[in-house]
Formats: sequence, structure tokens, C-alpha cells
Amino acid sequence: MATIVEKRQPRKTENNANQTHYYTTLALAVAIGLAGTFVRFIQDSFLMSAISNILLALGWLIVFRVVFRIIK
Repeated sequence: MATIVEKRQPRKTENNANQTHYYTTLALAVAIGLAGTFVRFIQDSFLMSAISNILLALGWLIVFRVVFRIIK
């Protein structure tokens, strides 16, 4: 009734999602998006609206790019 337990090598997993550079890039992208949100409330002009929209778009593009790299 005794069972023999065979020793096997530990499984190696390449956990790519826990790398630090992903999270620093995400934090930077969120900060860029928040800056775009705050610029929106500074003044109501075409230039400030354009700058805020560009900052928001840049932040979201970076966030999506990093998230899809993590998923990959």
C-alpha cells in the first residue's frame, strides 16, 4: 500500500507580468492622463482643450500598449 513518490524538477514559469518596468510605465501613463484631465479645467480655450486631449490620448495609448504586452 505504500506509494512511491518520484522526485521531479520544479516547473519553471516565465512570469512576465511581474516585471517592474511595466508598473513604472503604467504609473507614468496614468500620471500623463491625469495631467491631461487637470489641464482641461485650467482654461476654456481651444489650445488648452487640444493639449488636454493629446495628453489624455497619449496616456491611454501607453496604458493599452503596456496592458496588452502584459497579457501577451
